[in-house]
Amino acid sequence: MTAIRARRPRRFGLAAAAFLLASLCLPAHGAEQAGSRELPKLGRGINILGYDGIWEGGHNAPFRLDNLTTIRKAGFAHVRINFFGFKFMGPGNVLDEIVLRRLDAVVEEVLARNLIPILDEHDTHVCQSDVAGCTEKLKSFWRQIAERYAGKYPKLVFEVLNEPGGRMTVAEWNSLLNECLGIIRRTNPVRPVIAAVLNVDENPVDELTLPADDRNLIVTFHYYAPLQFTHQGAPWSRTFSKIGPLDWGSPDDEAKAAADFRKMSLWAQKEKRPVYLGEFGVYERAPSESRARYLSFVARAADRLGWSWACWQFDHDFAAFDSARQAWKPDILRALIPPSR
Repeated sequence: MTAIRARRPRRFGLAAAAFLLASLCLPAHGAEQAGSRELPKLGRGINILGYDGIWEGGHNAPFRLDNLTTIRKAGFAHVRINFFGFKFMGPGNVLDEIVLRRLDAVVEEVLARNLIPILDEHDTHVCQSDVAGCTEKLKSFWRQIAERYAGKYPKLVFEVLNEPGGRMTVAEWNSLLNECLGIIRRTNPVRPVIAAVLNVDENPVDELTLPADDRNLIVTFHYYAPLQFTHQGAPWSRTFSKIGPLDWGSPDDEAKAAADFRKMSLWAQKEKRPVYLGEFGVYERAPSESRARYLSFVARAADRLGWSWACWQFDHDFAAFDSARQAWKPDILRALIPPSR
């Protein structure tokens, strides 16, 4: 998760809001679903292990592998494994074999719980600031990972890069993305692969270039708008640490989110590509009722549109789970996965 500068929400009239919200309630059939017939339905998911000591050899640090059973029992169908591969590269950008074996073990534990694993290369901070350095590392990463998992773990999904953006232009990202897809397809011709839209305010999905004949692709974007609400009180930001308490949930708030999602939905229908909302979340300093209202609105909107999604995140900050108590935060879990009636 990387915060991007949010635009100030536009104001909508009640009629416009009703129209946009109604569009979210349409059945998720037709062209958008047609593109995903051969792809796994990822369903509802949660982000894990991004900032965990497991990669350095830690145990229960703080994620416990038996938390995967907890995740499955709560009703989630997949986990998005946030993996910072670059820091485990040695000379020649060779990945550390010991760390790769830990990754193997995590994937196997996820599969054993009947969850779908997504391997997300998460080195956003490098790729947004050093495009040339990122290019070499990312291609090397996927060359090694693709060869390692060729013919193994058919349910494992690759995600090329978390939140491309920053100094990276649309043209640079399209070029790098397609180079990485070419590398992956040499050894994994039909593995599902997730490709991101450039992570900037305007969500330039219309400028995303994908191989037309590769129908094993899922397109992803992240949603944290408006940042002044979702990041209020965040201590790592001089701006957001001073903001709050702010509420969310007015008709204008919902209409803005509906308009953002409608843009993505219309593109997906036109291009016959499935959509994955790979991250959304609210920092803990937000008023609890508004936080739950936001999470519920986004999750249900994605469900109605037929999108798979993963909330940010299981533990650490923005958390849905209390690692100290080993228990879900009940209002957050209810917002994400309502109890069955």
